[in-house]
Parts: sequence; structure tokens; C-alpha cells
Amino acid sequence: MTTSRPPQTPGAKMQYLIKRKPTTSREELIAHWFANHMPGVIDRNVQNSKASKPHATHYVATLFDPIPDTPMQWDGVAQLWYDAPLTRPTQASAVEPYDTFQEKVEPYWPWATREYVVIDGGLPLSPLTLNAPFPCTRSGFFKVTFLVALQAGGNRDELFDHWLDVHVPNVKQTMEAVGGFRYVVSHSLEPETEPCVGMAELYFPDSSGWAAYRDHIKPDGMSQWVDYDAMQIFHSGTEMVGIE
Repeated sequence: MTTSRPPQTPGAKMQYLIKRKPTTSREELIAHWFANHMPGVIDRNVQNSKASKPHATHYVATLFDPIPDTPMQWDGVAQLWYDAPLTRPTQASAVEPYDTFQEKVEPYWPWATREYVVIDGGLPLSPLTLNAPFPCTRSGFFKVTFLVALQAGGNRDELFDHWLDVHVPNVKQTMEAVGGFRYVVSHSLEPETEPCVGMAELYFPDSSGWAAYRDHIKPDGMSQWVDYDAMQIFHSGTEMVGIE
């Protein structure tokens, strides 16, 4: 299968995988993330933009759906797009909390990635009208997020080449066949500190599309590099949008 590689999104996609503390309910996490954390992140980036400092041009947080009777390693991910990767801090966020959200979650680190939008299907977005426009939420889709792990001793550059040249066309063709409308791949820029080697995000109108995808997708050699036992898969139906 031969095709041109998908275009790389300029800049860097900074990702923050979030896990709530054992004493924090999922409802608390969502409430404090949306009401007490996202507005502050939005304000800081607005002020940084006005001061010509590094700032996010786009900000989205995905809430992972709970899996019955299964411990969740992550509860969601925040994604912010910058012109360049941010400098890695010496201390994780939330070690010294500055808002209630950070009091409710485990310390978290930034993860710098490069993004490739393979299928650029539009997502619904209706900024609020009776409150500040952002943050707002969107739903009406079934999203599958893969956190891809590299096999021990595997070559990440070989994986990335195969991913873009062979696996992406395979997934794209399958997505189009079953009605998937958006497909995004992110590759890690931090081999020494990465929580995983990359992320894939697949959007379907509903869960039946995901079921059809699993029935139709064909092996393409990714197993030579990917540790499928360590790979994590999450489902979600809601995103919180802070900067659009």
C-alpha cells in the first residue's frame, strides 16, 4: 500500500494525561476540571498571547469513559497546541496545587508530540451564549483513543515510518469504509520521558462504527514494534473545549 504521508500539524501538540486521586470521584474530577481549572488555563494563554509569550492556539480536554470493574490508569487527557514544544519543567504539575482541580488529581507531566491529521472530519462546536463562550463541551460522537507502547528494544523510528507509510493508509481506508469521520495520529517527541510512544484518535458517529472497524481492519505489520499487552485503549463521548 503506497500513499503520501499525511501533513504534519505545525508546532507541537502538548498532552497532559490526567489521573484522579483515589479519594476523588469522577464527578468531582469533571466539575473541578471544567469550572476551576480550564478557565484559568484559558486566561493564562490569553495573557501570554497579548504579551507575545508562548501560548496555546487550541485547547481541548477529553474525558475517558469508565470501564466497568476495571481500574482506569488515566481519566482523561488535556491537549494544547503551541508553535513549539514547551520546555520540560523540573517538577510535575499539581505537586504544589494552585487550584482545586490540581488538589484532586495525581501530579502530571507535559508530553510533547507531533500531530498528523489523517482524516479531518469536523467536530460539533457551540460556544456558550448565556455564559462566557469557553470552556464549552461537545458530544455526539464515539471516540477511541489508543496509547501505543513500543516493544522492549524496539526501534521507535522504524515504528514511526511503518505507522505513517503502512498503518495510516490501512486505518484510513478502513475508517472510510465503516463511516469513521476523523483520524489523528500523534508521535512522541520525548523518547526518554514519554508515557508511551504515540497516540491515535479515531472518531465514529456511534459505537457501531467502532465495532465495524474492528471487524474490517486487516493486520499490516505493526505487531513487529507495538507492545499490544501494554497498549491502552479508551472510549469517550465528550470533549471539553477551552480554546478554539
